[in-house]
Amino acid sequence: MKPGTLRHIFNVWPPFLLSGIHVTEMAADWSFARVELRMRPWNRNYVGTHFGGSLFAMTDPFWMILAKERLGGDYYVWDKAAEIEFVKPGKGTLHAEFRLDERVLEEIRADAANGEKHLRWLPADVFNAQNEVVARVRKQIYVRLKPEARRPR
Repeated sequence: MKPGTLRHIFNVWPPFLLSGIHVTEMAADWSFARVELRMRPWNRNYVGTHFGGSLFAMTDPFWMILAKERLGGDYYVWDKAAEIEFVKPGKGTLHAEFRLDERVLEEIRADAANGEKHLRWLPADVFNAQNEVVARVRKQIYVRLKPEARRPR
């Protein structure tokens, strides 16, 4: 699937659409994604800020997808764990960016080269319109080289 196609699918996918989550950008080489969480009357919590679950949901699939697509079909890539720290109330339109550079990919490939699982934590901060951090999210991905892709010794 092409990144632009997936971006459009995400933007009409009910869990994102109804939560006010909008994928604004996905790089053609799967190296970058940008996501917004737009404030709507139906996605405010009791005190008028974004639900914490919505902040978490806006960051959920992107590290795994970017890594899976950039590493290619020789690897299993899964989400393993996640954590979120709420820094300040989220109001208005929030955004998060995910940038997976080649240096990180080379480290992952090297660490997974022996066929053992490799666990990697990747950070994504959520910002408000003033570029203040609203939440800090970390996702842990599981990466393993598929047996058929391992080189014989």
